[in-house]
Amino acid sequence: MLAATPASGQTSSADSSRPFEILDNSFLVEEAFNQEPGIFQNIIGVQIGGGSDWDFGFTQEWPLASQRHQFSYSIPVARLAGRTGVGDVLINYRYQLSVEGPGRPAISPRVSIIIPTGSETNGIGAGVVGWQVNLPFSKQHGDVYYHWGGGFTWLPGVKTDDDEVDLLTPHLAASAIWRTAPMFNLMLESVLSFSEGVDPAGGTTRTTAFTISPGFRTGWNVADQQIVVGAAVPVTFSEDTHDAAAFVYFSYELPFK
Repeated sequence: MLAATPASGQTSSADSSRPFEILDNSFLVEEAFNQEPGIFQNIIGVQIGGGSDWDFGFTQEWPLASQRHQFSYSIPVARLAGRTGVGDVLINYRYQLSVEGPGRPAISPRVSIIIPTGSETNGIGAGVVGWQVNLPFSKQHGDVYYHWGGGFTWLPGVKTDDDEVDLLTPHLAASAIWRTAPMFNLMLESVLSFSEGVDPAGGTTRTTAFTISPGFRTGWNVADQQIVVGAAVPVTFSEDTHDAAAFVYFSYELPFK
């Protein structure tokens, strides 16, 4: 989200309560801000795990007439166990229920349709039309922005060897972003998920995973455009294992009228 700062990204104000110069550019935890009228955002994220596995995601966000309504879509591409392909595409709608104010966080619920464009055989698609719901909150306190929220992913009628099952995966998320300079933020994000999957022995199984991700983001305002780059090291703990990955981020916001 573009902020009212000089093109150099610097500001003469020393007031820590001034608006953040970088918004709506978190990596794992959704921020509760829609795009301003006339501005759209392009987002690329790449995560590289152990071995040769990786995930690539492209998201584009558009306001619908006003900042109250936002449309976006997300296209994932992944390489898993030597197989590469497009994953399930998400079509997203987000409503700006509340704008941040004194004693009031920003609130922007989202609902997404999951389109089964990925290969179920290759393990990068669910094979069914699903839904995802998320309720994010955002509140600034001086030079720190707090983001938190929760939601779920619902996949009905997933096929097993001899039956169909419904899969429900709830999640919780929270982050703190510290503005150490006008256009430089240190980030600490966390996500707790309770993934439900198909059990080869029959029925379903549930796996709890906790991800903590330290990182940073920085950016530049050039006229009415903003470029943001960042990186993080997400570490996921699940059962008796833990996995570390590298994540890089790129965002480009610009006017379309």
